[in-house]
Amino acid sequence: MTRFQAECVYSGKAVLAEGPVWDEVAQLLYWLDIERGKICRFDPASKGNEEWILGTRVGFAVNTEKGDMLAGTQEGLIRFSCGTGTSTPFAKPEAELPDNRFNDGKCDLQGRLWAGTMSMDETKTAGSLYRVDEDGSLSQHADMVRISNGLAWSSDSRKMYYIDSPTQRVDVFDYDAAGGENSNRRPVIDLTGESFFPDGMTIDVEDKLWVALWEGWGVGRFDPATGEMIAKVEVPVACVTSCCFGGPDLEDLYITTASRSMKVEDWNQQPDAGGIFIARPDVKGTPSIRFKG
Repeated sequence: MTRFQAECVYSGKAVLAEGPVWDEVAQLLYWLDIERGKICRFDPASKGNEEWILGTRVGFAVNTEKGDMLAGTQEGLIRFSCGTGTSTPFAKPEAELPDNRFNDGKCDLQGRLWAGTMSMDETKTAGSLYRVDEDGSLSQHADMVRISNGLAWSSDSRKMYYIDSPTQRVDVFDYDAAGGENSNRRPVIDLTGESFFPDGMTIDVEDKLWVALWEGWGVGRFDPATGEMIAKVEVPVACVTSCCFGGPDLEDLYITTASRSMKVEDWNQQPDAGGIFIARPDVKGTPSIRFKG
């Protein structure tokens, strides 16, 4: 198995850094600190980091074709402008479930947003997976979810990959790109019995999956045809949360990590926990897709 090393490029000491999104136009990395309710923007050129505090937990934020962001929070979906620092409500599909919040979200190749929810106590199967269309309409496409996490689509848009972390699996759906419909869910990567859990995910130009390993000290590259881990990026932090490709040629793998529940001895071993890392895994990635609405 090929191994790569990750380097810390920003030691932000986030509680739960998540949701990295690469802006190809501005060459900037957006990321979140979920528990502190922050949307952050990291500039690889200057190493500077800006942040906006929303005042509520935020699970994901994607760029839109209108120039703002669509974010999933504890209060539902909102539109947020980094330029003005203001937000407006977009949708609240689970108003009757105040203990739920949005977690991971990502756009398919057609610019539709897919976003999942979870119970904040992380034990109930109270979450769902939603599709948000360009016109703002929402539809539910999976239920009985515990911790909705990574999403990715194959280059031909015929497969949609999805993670509900406590299952220790990566599942695949057949995907109808024209209608945005998923069907025939089945396991494609089974990590049952491992000491780590799959978290956020991205996909490269060779249709191999890059899966962040919570409590696994890295990001695994998996072949979905065999379910085998064929490469690993070693990260000096136990709880790795998500990843995305960035850089001028999409050859940099940006990785987010967490410091939640760490003790003094953990900090001694993992001084950059909660930071942003980068690796060069010798394969090009796929871009972060903007929401069309």
